[in-house]
Amino acid sequence: MAAASSGAKTKQAGGAPSGNVPEGKYAIPSDARVKTRPLGRTGVEVSILGLGGYHLGLPKDEQESLRIVRTALDHGMNFLDNCWDYNDGKSEERMGKALLGGYREKAFLMTKLDGRTAESTRGQLEQSLKRLQTEMIDLVQIHEVIRDDDPERCFANGGTIEALLAAKKAGKLRFIGFTGHKDPRIHRHMIETARANGFQFDTVQMPVNVLDAHYRSFAKEIIPLAQAEGIGVLGMKSLGAGLILESGAASALECLRYAMSVPGISVTITGCDSAGVLEQALFLGANFAPMTDEEQAKLLARTAPQAQNGKWEKFKTTQDFDGTEQHKQWLTSAQL
Repeated sequence: MAAASSGAKTKQAGGAPSGNVPEGKYAIPSDARVKTRPLGRTGVEVSILGLGGYHLGLPKDEQESLRIVRTALDHGMNFLDNCWDYNDGKSEERMGKALLGGYREKAFLMTKLDGRTAESTRGQLEQSLKRLQTEMIDLVQIHEVIRDDDPERCFANGGTIEALLAAKKAGKLRFIGFTGHKDPRIHRHMIETARANGFQFDTVQMPVNVLDAHYRSFAKEIIPLAQAEGIGVLGMKSLGAGLILESGAASALECLRYAMSVPGISVTITGCDSAGVLEQALFLGANFAPMTDEEQAKLLARTAPQAQNGKWEKFKTTQDFDGTEQHKQWLTSAQL
């Protein structure tokens, strides 16, 4: 997902910046550690909050991005998200630099690929490995499964899955997943297509937020299916790509805490474009207590008006966030 236009914050892949949180507002003790959960049936424990890769390309100073990654890892926030196309590769490049000096060993590293052909998938993966400065990526996910025919394209002869399985056999990746933000119906089709082809995904990524529960709900429709198959669930867009804050429906902390409390979630991925926003996430991740059923019910009742017709979940209802629609060449080429 790439920005649809250079000046439109709400059209950014990772959404608008997470807000101006002053550095030092949240005191993070040196021994504070983000809590962990099992990642589906993988046998891996991952941090309940994951560091979003898109926002790492936003700070003007590259060193700020490196400091964000290393501070997160030093406090046990070990799940790192990224994508081949984020900020024209700059997000992966910055993360790769941050992982030098022993930090790679602390991380569970994930990136996403746009390719729908084996050839484009191989090319994108090689670029990601180079930018991330690693020989192996822990989790590679098929990015933006948002079209009705994406599952068939991925599992076709000469399709994405063919390349990913070969890369796994070669030791270039450990686990395989997919992402999407459009419609739970397409997610279900992807999981069922995998099953029909004798394959099972390790992870699935989807929007989970205070508005999702009311409209085309991934949490209601896909999380139970994933749990039944042992697929690790990665939540994204907990702030609705920044739009929930703009709508006034809920605060950033309410949004994050709700998303982290949804049963079945392994990781909630959140973008951090400053030290202050990261400290807020670390504070929440280290001191997390799930919302009670009563708290969730009150929050969902309060946010129901903003959820109507998906008007603030524009990634579901518009193409503003569909990077692979705006750049269709990414589906079949490894050229940014």
